[in-house]
Amino acid sequence: MKVHLIAAGKYHDIDFARLELLTLLAEHAEVRTSVSSDYADLDRLAAADLLITYTCDLVPDDRQTETLKTFLQRGGRWLALHGTNAILRFASDGIVDTPDEAPEFMALLGSRFAAHPPIEPFKVFVTRGDHVMTEGLRDFRIEDELYLNRRTADLDVLLHTSFTGHCAEFRDADWDEAEVPVLYERKVGRGAVLYLTLGHCRGHYDLEPLASFWPHPQRCGWNYPIFYELLRRGIAWGRPQAT
Repeated sequence: MKVHLIAAGKYHDIDFARLELLTLLAEHAEVRTSVSSDYADLDRLAAADLLITYTCDLVPDDRQTETLKTFLQRGGRWLALHGTNAILRFASDGIVDTPDEAPEFMALLGSRFAAHPPIEPFKVFVTRGDHVMTEGLRDFRIEDELYLNRRTADLDVLLHTSFTGHCAEFRDADWDEAEVPVLYERKVGRGAVLYLTLGHCRGHYDLEPLASFWPHPQRCGWNYPIFYELLRRGIAWGRPQAT
């Protein structure tokens, strides 16, 4: 099984997430993993079965987006994590804009990040219990960034939460959503995208240049066994024989 991992971007402890994901992949002797810090090495997808992305404010150009689409259409699988669909612009008034600057990329992913409330515990519900990602799971509580996304395609929602409230840090601030996807699948050609919004992490120095020091390192979902269970299932989902 060949996996290509892209772990890069802003405002997160990318080194921590990269190491944790590589450790999980190393549980499988048959897995061979290549690693990149951007979308420039997508020629590796020609031989890959699974693409994993843990990024924030990092998007491919038009040619790279087309390569991703081709990878999915021929049967590739893409496990997209947390901030893969996030574009952040810090405005002069201190509010964070999340502009629609990469519509083709976001259409491929199936969603575009828009906002999140402050980190706090929330409950996640099993939407579909008959999928390989959710079979045998029960509803659970977790403390993480609750990602609020604008849908850009039809989604098969597997886990969800709900949110009604105001996200003061973001331009797209007011929300009243009975079903906020936490885990979803989107079929593209013979392949598919599996998007898990959980997994925020931040160390002391990950907000530079916005802030020189972040006093309280955050691990959020990475503190919970259920998150690792979902990651392990996601890797298994990416096997060529998975259905």
